[in-house]
Amino acid sequence: MAAFAFASLLSTALGTPLHPRLDDGLALTPQMGWNTYNQYNCFPNESIVHENAQALVDTGLADLGYRYVTVDCGWSVEDRLPDGTLTWNETLFPQGFPALGRYLHDLGLLFGAYGDSGILLCGSPPNQAGSLYHEDIDARTFAEWEVDSLKYDNCYSDATENYPNVNYSPSHSPRPRFANMSHYIQLQDRPMLFQICEWGIDFPALWAPALGHSWRIGNDITPHWRSIFRTLNQAVPQVDFAGRGQWPDLDMLLVGVGVDGEGVLSLPEERTHFSMWAVLKSPLVIGGAINGMEEGSLEILKNEDVIAFNQDALGESARLRRRWSDAGYEVWSGPLERERVVAAVINWGEEERELTLDLPDVGIQFAGGLRNIWRGEAEDDVLTSYTASVEGHGVMLVELSETVPAGEYPSEIFAKKHGASTTFSHVYAVTSSRGYTLNITFSEPPTAKKISIATDATTSPVTVSVPSGASSVTARIPLTAGSDNTITIHGAPVSSIHLTPPKPTYYPATRNTTLTGSTTPFTCPADFCSPTGSKLTHLDGDSTAKFHISSTASGAKYLEVDYINNEVAFDSSWGWGSNSRNLTVRVNDEEPVRLEVPLSGRHSELFGPGLGWWDSGRLGVLTGGWRVGGNEVVFGNEGGEGGFSSSAPDLVGFGVYD
Repeated sequence: MAAFAFASLLSTALGTPLHPRLDDGLALTPQMGWNTYNQYNCFPNESIVHENAQALVDTGLADLGYRYVTVDCGWSVEDRLPDGTLTWNETLFPQGFPALGRYLHDLGLLFGAYGDSGILLCGSPPNQAGSLYHEDIDARTFAEWEVDSLKYDNCYSDATENYPNVNYSPSHSPRPRFANMSHYIQLQDRPMLFQICEWGIDFPALWAPALGHSWRIGNDITPHWRSIFRTLNQAVPQVDFAGRGQWPDLDMLLVGVGVDGEGVLSLPEERTHFSMWAVLKSPLVIGGAINGMEEGSLEILKNEDVIAFNQDALGESARLRRRWSDAGYEVWSGPLERERVVAAVINWGEEERELTLDLPDVGIQFAGGLRNIWRGEAEDDVLTSYTASVEGHGVMLVELSETVPAGEYPSEIFAKKHGASTTFSHVYAVTSSRGYTLNITFSEPPTAKKISIATDATTSPVTVSVPSGASSVTARIPLTAGSDNTITIHGAPVSSIHLTPPKPTYYPATRNTTLTGSTTPFTCPADFCSPTGSKLTHLDGDSTAKFHISSTASGAKYLEVDYINNEVAFDSSWGWGSNSRNLTVRVNDEEPVRLEVPLSGRHSELFGPGLGWWDSGRLGVLTGGWRVGGNEVVFGNEGGEGGFSSSAPDLVGFGVYD
């Protein structure tokens, strides 16, 4: 899918993700199923599993792909049998785990077990035996029980600190423990899905695909709406690691999870949560009690369109494209097979409102077909933008088909003819600039030697000479930021136009800038802090970085900001930790524009180069108040204490589309 340069609104600095070593035919699409933990915590029992497994079948969820049934923490006991094997709690599971597996298999479901890479399972005490130092016998035991998947956790695992329950800063990487169990799982005759659950510590996206079929990208999801924002911010630098047999796991679903008879999320929040997990290609693992689940939540889980986005054979994750932090909404999108695109516009605000998706933000200019999934609506021939009402904390989830790449305007779609003039409407401009390149393709060689071009931003038409027999010409024209520009071409028959925005002028953060407060330049090692090799740190409080930039046009300018943030919310994830940092951009005397930037780190926060603080991310922002001539542009963290992150990200540089 072709797109303008500005459609690459978020990028990462490093290279191609690893490919999976586990080429065993499992998890060709993200796994789907049900797990006991989110609703029952570490207190499962045989009846709970039987009832919910039967409900998977009775509700039709199993037929839609939810087949892995996993008993999470709480199933085992402290002591192993005399032969060294694990065993189950006979009070909770009187018929035993082999019988449970047969029960699930008879229903056409798959049996998921839970283990731990430490000496005890999570949820101890009462203590339950973990698999550390027993990987060989435990892998054989799971195979003998006809287990189909193993979720493998990370509690009680750090020997150097006397095996604490949880350690987010271990002295050694957890990788060898997971590699050990992966090795023994692979030796069994029975194929087993291996789910790595080490909470995102040591950036497992770099190593987990070689060991398992999915890996948890972060700490546990918590039963709060704020947990969705936190998890998505952590997913941003990892989305390109998703692929056949290797899936970033955003954790189990809260859809249908209830506390004291009330759902922990509203229905709009559940739709947003489910949609984003689906399009980011996370495993879809139901965490609520299916037996007795509210019908609204069931319908969300059974939405076949959303499931199809998750299970799409292309296997590519959606990416964050634009974020409007002040306005409280953002856009994600990704490709689907058959040259389709899925896009999601999240309303972080509490009130229902109309939101607009500008198609060029997701790389396309026109969609012959658009389906608004949750509203059950469809539109044909969508030009440049689409507007719909979105509930508070809800999502606009659309499928776009029969698309035209961003910047291309066929006359039969976008133009109307009036005598010798052709007027194109719904023309998108990412920035206000006099430097757009317009390529005009003629439907037949024009007879006129000159043509004129007028836009809403011109005071007088631009005149272009046409060489004899030419099939196309190129002109430089002005446009105003937005999706409602018009271009009128007089004097020639036009087949189509192609529009290219100006190339950005790049400003490294550490050059030609005035620093205040604690702002500090830092030079990074070679190949880091891309693309400049340096950055500014400590843009906190009253600290700022001020730039003087000349512009050839007034109005709103689009900036691409290269930032670094690896403040991973491990301990703070239980509260208000968001995996984001707050950055503001003030142009002249305008109000600052705010961005809550997500994580950018693509190395281990414990052992990697720069602890992940040398890895750049990029996010676009539209800033107002620009004038012709000199402009003062100030980066900082204005209002950072006012409910936002008190720390700003490190600033690498920024490009201005002038």
